[in-house]
Amino acid sequence: MTSSGLVAPQRVLTATWIAFAAAVACGIYLTLVAGIVILLIGAVSIAAGVLYTGGPRPYGYAGLGEVFVFLFFGLVAVNGSYYVQVEQLDALPLGLSISVGFLATAILVVNNVRDLETDRRAGKMTAAVRMGRRNAVALYRLLVLGAFVVLPIALVAGDASLLPLIGLLALPLAVGPLRTMSNRSDGPSLNGALAATGALLGAFSLLVTAGLMLAA
Repeated sequence: MTSSGLVAPQRVLTATWIAFAAAVACGIYLTLVAGIVILLIGAVSIAAGVLYTGGPRPYGYAGLGEVFVFLFFGLVAVNGSYYVQVEQLDALPLGLSISVGFLATAILVVNNVRDLETDRRAGKMTAAVRMGRRNAVALYRLLVLGAFVVLPIALVAGDASLLPLIGLLALPLAVGPLRTMSNRSDGPSLNGALAATGALLGAFSLLVTAGLMLAA
C-alpha cells in the first residue's frame, strides 16, 4: 500500500500472477476430470480477459465489452460449471445462464455509464459512448428486468421444479439501482448503483441456487 492509500503496482502484478497460477492449477484438475473441452474453454476465457483492455485493439474499448461479459460471465460460466459436474449440457442451465449473463452485463453497463464522459475524451468507444447515455440506461433496464422474465421461461423449458422461482424475491433489490440509473448521473450515485447491481446478481444467484437444491 502506498502513502496515498493506493495499492502498489508490484503488489497488483504479484496478486495477478498468484491468481493466474491458482486458475491454471484448477484448470488442470478440471481438465483431468471433465476432458480437453474444459482446457479449451479456460484458454479462451483467459484470452478474452487479457484482450478486454490489452493487446493492440482492446475489444472493451470498441463497444464489445457487454457482449463478452454476457458470453463469459453468463453462458460460459454457468454452462461450463454444469458441464464439469455432469459432462453434458441441458436446457435448464442454458436458460439460467441467460439470466445470470444479463445481470452480469448490467454491472458493466453501470460502470460504462458512470465513465461515459471520461471514456469519450480518452477515445474509448464503449457501448455507452457509442449509444449515448439514454440508450445505455434503457439497455440496463432491459437487462435487469429481462433476467427475471427469463427465469420462469428457463424453468419451464428445462422441465424443472418451480421452486427456483424464489429468485424473484430479489426483484425489490433492483428498484434502487433502476431509479438511480434513470435519475442520477453523478459518480457517487452511480458507484452506489454499481454496488447494488452486484448485490442484486449475488442475491438472485443464491436464491435460484437454493431453489434448485431444495428441488433436488
